[in-house]
Amino acid sequence: MIREDTWTVEIFLSEDEGETRADAMLRCGAGQEVLASGVARCDPDDYDIPEIGAEVAASRALAELARKLRRTAADDIQTVTGTRARVHP
Repeated sequence: MIREDTWTVEIFLSEDEGETRADAMLRCGAGQEVLASGVARCDPDDYDIPEIGAEVAASRALAELARKLRRTAADDIQTVTGTRARVHP
């Protein structure tokens, strides 16, 4: 049996005075949402290029989202098997 599903990630970016924040929201099965955030700060000695701040902040938000998904998977495995589980990156 083939099972297909679509999960969607939206990333919301905001920038203020050299700090960029990214909020990532994953919408997955059964209306479940997983939220994660990442921040990038521009060093005062660096060029202030908003696109780079957005890339860094978004990558940090996505990394946090991945960490949360691994934790959820490990918890689900433990619930099903009764054995402590760890999902490696």
